[in-house]
Amino acid sequence: MAKSNPGYLGVSEPISLGGPTEKDVVQTAEVEKFLADAGLYESQEEAVSREEVLGKLDQTVKTWIKKATRVSGYGEQFVQEANAKIFTFGSYRLGVHGPGADIDTLCVGPRHATRNDYFFRCLHDMLAEMPEVSELHPVPDAHVPVLGFKLCGVSIDLLYANLAHVVIPDDLDLSQDSILHNVDEQAVRSLNGCRVTDQILRLVPNIPVCVTCFSSKHVNIILWTKTYLFSQIQSFRTTLRFMRYWGKRRGVYSNVMGFLGGINWAILVARICQLYPNASPSMLISRFFRVYSQWKWPNPVTLCHIEEGPLGLPVWDPRRNFRDRGHQMPIITPAYPCMNSSYNVSTSTRYVMIQEFTRGYEICQAIDENRATWDDLFEPYPFFELYKNYLEVGITARNEDDLRNWKGWVESRLRTLVLKFERYTHEMLLAHPHPRDFSDGSRPRHSFYFMGLWRKQTAQPQEAEQFDIRGIVNEFKNAVLAYAHRREGMDIEVSHVKRKDIPVFVFPGGVRPPRSSRTVARSSRTVSRNVVTADGQVGNQLGTESWSDPQSALDHSGGYQSTSLLVPSVSSKETQSILNGHPNLHTESLEHEHPGHLLGSTSPPGNIAVLDVVTQPNSMPSTSSNGAPTNGLDMCFSSLHREAERIPANNPVNFSPAVVDELDELASYQAKPDNKHVLPVHGSSLEGCSGRTVGQTCNLSSHGNNHLKRKAEEELEPLELAGPPVGATRASTSTVQRKPLRYSCATY
Repeated sequence: MAKSNPGYLGVSEPISLGGPTEKDVVQTAEVEKFLADAGLYESQEEAVSREEVLGKLDQTVKTWIKKATRVSGYGEQFVQEANAKIFTFGSYRLGVHGPGADIDTLCVGPRHATRNDYFFRCLHDMLAEMPEVSELHPVPDAHVPVLGFKLCGVSIDLLYANLAHVVIPDDLDLSQDSILHNVDEQAVRSLNGCRVTDQILRLVPNIPVCVTCFSSKHVNIILWTKTYLFSQIQSFRTTLRFMRYWGKRRGVYSNVMGFLGGINWAILVARICQLYPNASPSMLISRFFRVYSQWKWPNPVTLCHIEEGPLGLPVWDPRRNFRDRGHQMPIITPAYPCMNSSYNVSTSTRYVMIQEFTRGYEICQAIDENRATWDDLFEPYPFFELYKNYLEVGITARNEDDLRNWKGWVESRLRTLVLKFERYTHEMLLAHPHPRDFSDGSRPRHSFYFMGLWRKQTAQPQEAEQFDIRGIVNEFKNAVLAYAHRREGMDIEVSHVKRKDIPVFVFPGGVRPPRSSRTVARSSRTVSRNVVTADGQVGNQLGTESWSDPQSALDHSGGYQSTSLLVPSVSSKETQSILNGHPNLHTESLEHEHPGHLLGSTSPPGNIAVLDVVTQPNSMPSTSSNGAPTNGLDMCFSSLHREAERIPANNPVNFSPAVVDELDELASYQAKPDNKHVLPVHGSSLEGCSGRTVGQTCNLSSHGNNHLKRKAEEELEPLELAGPPVGATRASTSTVQRKPLRYSCATY
């Protein structure tokens, strides 16, 4: 098991030991009231009901294991000794679940009660006969096999792991690494749900913090005092509940779509608690946004040191594992074997999340100055206002059961479509997936997903550049239609939709809201960061590389940027799909509106960067023999120790992480070398990084912090703003010449 350093929890010393002020106490009370008003706490009656349901489930599995043991041919004495235990994990175990939330549970059984023969058959049949059980849905072939159902109206996700034990003791301790002896990979993944959750709770400083507030009308005359006692574990729970709700409101809570899921948010919040062990929830919230808006991804977020462990199981290590180097936003689980819990994050979704963290920190600063309220922080993300062009992915099935299975499969593949856009356009065309699906009441057994499209803007844009997305969409469709359990009626359609043609059923109440410049203005911001240019000069990164989406409005010259898309013409009344297009399909130029337009400004001055997306067959870019794009990055990595993280925050080099290796495997990644992104620092380049020791560092940066004002005596240490780990062998830069995408240049 990974251990923390003596004297503090985590991989580094706390940033600040300061406790809450009287103002922080007041703001924390406001936070708790806000969460209560939002209905995020379950009632006492529901809490009791959940405990009763868990008790009934525990008795059910104990009855089941005795039947399974008897069926296996064991004697009656052994049958009576047979035992199975129920453990909880996830939001329920962390204490941050809300009304109606699922309960994540794990059933642990003996070695003779196998998963396929006894859990998914005997227990499944036993549950099916119980009148209290409904919506029974087994998923035995999932990455983590699960049995989903409702027991007495409470949703349960039940995992299973059969250990090497002959008999499961009542005092079984899952935290011991020996529990993983002689179990298969699926059991390891199932067990780690509980192991990770419990380890997070152990690694959160549980320090009582006492704060005394004074009030007086005259100097030195105390009228009353009131003492507040903060438990850090309770502060962790309040902060995590707050951040989960914020993530859902801002559209960045969805692991399957490439954003962050429950365990990711828990680890991020726990790390902030380690860095500020005496802080109140209101302080932790502000520090959360502050730290992660400045974090140098792909530097990993870890709660403890990563250790190899005694069993030889693979752990996350970019020094040894080539695919680990391509992870965009590593958030490492604290239980052995330590793994990256956020491998689904892509370049597109990482950028969206960093923008949201930056927005959150700015609003927290405004709240601290009484210029904003918590309601401003939770304004819904105006997804259908920010982009001029969207992809609509529509799916259909013949019945509700088929649609549920079909949706689960399609959702798991949508992330690969985002990765394909990034891969085949050299990360010039990015897609922002909406984290949820939509349904049209007039069309039963249909579901729709949407992605906003925007292009990456460079210092010298290729005007009228054209990207061929036809092959990308066809490849995505073929992968989806290869679903092993696909039935008749399961179909998919991918279409281009303009913003003005977005169907009304995606809006609350089915009413299209008027364009709100105020909403867009709050979502629009420029993230500037200093980078070292090719000539060794430090400059504003927005002038070198920016994202021409509505979240970065101004270019480096102060003007507004605008983009055009050339995509298949599909009216809102037609069901024509890109997939069913014809080589002669007509296209039209579509303007990608930018904040300058959204805010009612005049037309952007100067040249206009243009993106043309065309649909012509057989125009996919060439790849190397292993299926990876042949352009990429030079990368270098170091050990994961604190010494390697101590890197100056000045003069960072632009770093663009890698892309996926095999898009059909959700967890497969590969580093992508790209010499054009490797910029020299003080006359040297990244070429020498591979031979450096832990103490020697290579200065890499993903997002700078020059837009954040430093405060006295409580600043992020260089280790928290460090570049990626250094000291490992650099990824190979050998490439095969890649066929360029179709593009054209024009002057406007």
